[in-house]
Amino acid sequence: MKKLSKISGLLIIALIFASFTSCKKEQSRATGWRYNDEKNGGVEKVPYQEQETGPGLVFIEGGTFVMGIAEQDVMYDWNSSPRRVTVASFYMDETEVTNQFWRDYMAWLEKVYVVNDLKVVWDNALPDENVWRDRLGFRETETEYYYRHPAYNDYPVVGVSWLQCVNYAAWRTDRVNEQILKDEGVIEWAPAAGPEDYFSTDAYLTYDYSYNSDKQVYNITTQDYRQVKMEDGVLLPRYRLPTEAEWEYAAYGLLGNTVGERVLERKVYPWNGHHFRVDNNKYQGDIPANVRRGRGDYMGLATHLNDAGYGPVEVISYWPNDYGLWNMAGNVSEWVLDVYRQTTNETVNELNPFRGNYYETKQLLEDGTVAERDSIGKIPMVPVSDFKNDRRRNYRQADNKNYLDGDWATLLEAEAWTGTTPSESTDRMYRKTDKTFSLVGDNARVYKGGSWKDIQYWAAPGHRRYLDEDESTDYIGFRCAMARVGSQVKGK
Repeated sequence: MKKLSKISGLLIIALIFASFTSCKKEQSRATGWRYNDEKNGGVEKVPYQEQETGPGLVFIEGGTFVMGIAEQDVMYDWNSSPRRVTVASFYMDETEVTNQFWRDYMAWLEKVYVVNDLKVVWDNALPDENVWRDRLGFRETETEYYYRHPAYNDYPVVGVSWLQCVNYAAWRTDRVNEQILKDEGVIEWAPAAGPEDYFSTDAYLTYDYSYNSDKQVYNITTQDYRQVKMEDGVLLPRYRLPTEAEWEYAAYGLLGNTVGERVLERKVYPWNGHHFRVDNNKYQGDIPANVRRGRGDYMGLATHLNDAGYGPVEVISYWPNDYGLWNMAGNVSEWVLDVYRQTTNETVNELNPFRGNYYETKQLLEDGTVAERDSIGKIPMVPVSDFKNDRRRNYRQADNKNYLDGDWATLLEAEAWTGTTPSESTDRMYRKTDKTFSLVGDNARVYKGGSWKDIQYWAAPGHRRYLDEDESTDYIGFRCAMARVGSQVKGK
């Protein structure tokens, strides 16, 4: 990844003074004070162009689209009714996360935790290699070799739960931001740091960090050097799982079927048309995704292996969609961020729809300082609802995970969800109930897209399925996403 000095304009001392000189005459339109002048208030204004694209990501320009199924609901799930929504611009992994990427993660966990007698953290992150086993099928080749053998380096990792994927995304955020600060000379490399002092983006922004003071950001008010702040525009936003709406929007790739603001043909799959076979003369009749063609047919006929994948294949295979994303119709299904509810499409917001909000804040000590990192290096967090005097309306309204889900028990016992006082309603917004009203609970997470194991019906991005967040399979993987800050159009 190229260096981000053009964004910050402050990390290297030479650029600091250059930026101060270039904008020394710029004044605040609110106060008239000159920016970046220690003799005139010392107010900093950091030059900023736009967000850099993080490693592995592709820019997805947002917009409006019809979310939901575009064909007959032959399963009669009635859980994905069409609805027009808008998704803000964001970034998404070009490919599914691979076995090699996951082994990078495991190697880091081993250095930080195993050597410090916390092997359980490493153990909990291991993919479940036994997901391949089947009572009446021979899958020992995959069980023994799929995750570990270099022949499968660039194949999508499977056997990982939703919870494991969320932890991976958090780890990736820290490693990318650590590399950025290291490349800029802001921090020194510490690959063998222990659980309490490894680099964490949140910890770096919260506590005083051990750093190389010669290459810090110059503070014009104190005429000293300080740590990088979020206000400097250097650190990237978090890697995370995409929301269901983001994933579906990105999968359709609504670029090749539009003229101006008109969608000429609604897509069923990530390519144009309503057919699952390619109509291109050179590849006519081929299937452009790794799916099961029919009963007993996973890869085609010898001498003409249609998709050549009896299981997962390399993540860069077949044809990318119009956003440049690979395997959005097949190969492996993918976890997304949302909690599953049957009626989600009918109830969530029209702008950036999502179900599963759970708001936390850093735990504070009696003196108002943030509590120290715990034994595995995490900053202790507490639910926002612990602050009983919070009067914000958006924290006193409906529970995005439970309230009005549409199941009969919720409707019959609405008082148990809404509460009788504002404070009780606030609690309900953030905390799981101690009663179970439905077979689908808050630990059921959505996964999207078809897989090598599915028939083509599931390759349509509008379909949705779910699985408990702590379970894993041989056909579910994932890819990461990142928010786009500022302009919704890249390069403007």
